[in-house]
Amino acid sequence: MKTATIAITKHGAAIAQQLSGDRFIKSKFKPEGESEDNIIYFDSPIKGLTAEIWPRYDALVYVVSLGAVVRTIAHFLKDKHEDPAIIVVDDKAQFVISVLSGHVGGANELTQKIADQLGAKAIITTASDVGKTIPVDILGRELGWTTEGEAYITPVSAAVVNEEVVAFVQETGELNWWKRARPLPKNIELTSLEKLEAESARFSALLCVTDRIISNPPIRQTVFYRPKSLVLGIGCDRGTSCERIEAFILEILKKEKLSFKSVRNVATAEAKRDEVGLNQFCDKHGFKLICYASEILKGVKAPNPSAMVLKHVGTPGVSEPAAMLSSGGTLIVPKQKTKNMTLAVARVSFENGETS
Repeated sequence: MKTATIAITKHGAAIAQQLSGDRFIKSKFKPEGESEDNIIYFDSPIKGLTAEIWPRYDALVYVVSLGAVVRTIAHFLKDKHEDPAIIVVDDKAQFVISVLSGHVGGANELTQKIADQLGAKAIITTASDVGKTIPVDILGRELGWTTEGEAYITPVSAAVVNEEVVAFVQETGELNWWKRARPLPKNIELTSLEKLEAESARFSALLCVTDRIISNPPIRQTVFYRPKSLVLGIGCDRGTSCERIEAFILEILKKEKLSFKSVRNVATAEAKRDEVGLNQFCDKHGFKLICYASEILKGVKAPNPSAMVLKHVGTPGVSEPAAMLSSGGTLIVPKQKTKNMTLAVARVSFENGETS
C-alpha cells in the first residue's frame, strides 16, 4: 500500500517521521542539513497538496485535526472503490482514526497498524469490525476472492451486523477464511444450497462461496464470492490467437455455468510454453501459465486420450492431464474440442484450507 503522511505542525512533523512511506511536512519545520529520504517539504495550502497527491497514493494519513481533514477531502471524494484510505492522527499521537475507505481501501487495517506503532488508540467505527463479525464487502479478499452481487452488499451487511439469520454456503475455496480468534457469530448458519431450497424463509440473506453461476439463488439478497478454484487445461495448435483462445474459454465456461472470475491459472504442455496467443491470454488476465513435460502428462490417467496427440506431443492428452495435475483436484469439465484447441477444467483441491 503506497502511503503518504501529511503534517503541518511541529509535533505532527515528529509523528510523521516515525511512519513509513512518503512524508509531506511543512517547510518551516525543515531541519538544517540533509533531510531523511522520503520526506518532502511543502509550502502550499493543504488542499492544494491533497489535490496533487490524491490520485498517487493508496492511503493518506493526516496529522491534522479531523474537521480540517473532512473539509479538505470533501471536494475529491468519488466512491469507496476509487478513494484512497483516509486516516487522521491527532497532534499528540493519542488517537488514530479511520475516516474513509475502512474496508475496501484498507483504512481500518492501516489504522490499527499505525496505532500499534505509535502506542496510540485506534478509533474504528465500521460495524462489522466493532462487532467482530463477517466483513461482507471484503470477505476472502486476502485469499484472492472477488465479489458478485454489488447491489446487495449494503443490505446483506446490515443483516449481518443487525444479527439477523444469515445463511453461509461454501462449495469451494479456502477453508481458513474466518480470521478472527472468536467463533463464527451465532446468526451466521452454515448450510447448503440444497437445504436452503426448503428453508429459505428463515434467512434474511445469503453469503455464497462458489465458482458456479447461479442465476436464481434461493434467497434474493445474495452476495457471491468467487474463489480462485478453477484451472484451465489447454492444448492448441501453433499460432492459435489470443482472441480465439479467449472466445472458446468463455463459450465453454458459460455453457457449464462456471465463473471466469474463479479461474486461478492455465496449464498446458511444455511444448506450448512459448505459444504467443496462449501467453497473451494469460498476460491479459494475470493468469500464471504452468507447463508440464510430456513424460509427466503421460503419467496421468485422463478420461479422453488421443492417439493423434500422442503422435505429435508425446502424450495421449494435454488439456485434461494438465488441468488435473495443476489443480490437484477433480476434473469437472472433460476435454472440449474446437477446430484448433482443446479445453478441460478442473477444480482445485482445498484440503486443510490450502490450495494444492
